[in-house]
Amino acid sequence: MVLLWSANFIVGKVALREFPPLLLGALRIGLAGVFLAPAYWRKSRAAGTIWPPADLMLLAFLAVCNVGNQLLFLLGLHRTSVAHSALIIGVGPIFVLLIAAAMGLERITLRKTAGMILALGGVSTLAYQASSGAAPAEATVAGDAITVAACVLFSLFAVYGKRAAERHSTVAVNGFAYISGAALLAPILLWQAREFSFAHVSAAGWSSLVYMALFPSVICYLIYYHALTHISASRVSAFIYLEPLIATLMGVAFLGERITASLVAGGTVIFTGVYLTERG
Repeated sequence: MVLLWSANFIVGKVALREFPPLLLGALRIGLAGVFLAPAYWRKSRAAGTIWPPADLMLLAFLAVCNVGNQLLFLLGLHRTSVAHSALIIGVGPIFVLLIAAAMGLERITLRKTAGMILALGGVSTLAYQASSGAAPAEATVAGDAITVAACVLFSLFAVYGKRAAERHSTVAVNGFAYISGAALLAPILLWQAREFSFAHVSAAGWSSLVYMALFPSVICYLIYYHALTHISASRVSAFIYLEPLIATLMGVAFLGERITASLVAGGTVIFTGVYLTERG
């Protein structure tokens, strides 16, 4: 899961060379819905309903969070570097903790508070680097800010999605999110596709789209929720910590991005803050 999600930053950059972000996001979610539709249909028939009325509002909320996260991730990635995007996404456990605390599921201690301040300070450092020109040229404050918003929506999806998955299944939760998300994005897809030349998209562009729809969008989410039902959230988070490191190294290897001293410093601050929060 971590390897597939890490590669998504690189594949996303490749796909964004040929697709505009909104069109790419709409196509990705629509194709993911197509991949999940058969399994979702079978699960729904076994459960006796396609739209579970008791949790319809919750599932609709998750669909909006999922659509928003996927679109904002691509919009942010389009405007920032792989390293910045991956490090900001790595702050996810902070937002998960805040959401869980608001729901009364977690208690915020002094150590956790210090960790959150440190991690968010690291994100602010990355944004400052982007604004001052100390970061790679492709990293911008706007891109970093959009990626933070995507991270918040993913955290909402993770927290509330776990609750929904306990009552239904990972296939039902993700299937509903992607199928209804594809319906929500249909107007954007038609608007963006109206003047886009699909004939000029290369094999690499189409392959990147299929990868993003199948692996990070479908398979990784199914693994994520399946893992949460078998091991603790802290152990799952421990694996997620590897994602920014792997994605950054991939960015260097495949996209020629640079690792600067300021990037290492900002990443170290973020990792330290997230670690303190998780262990607080």
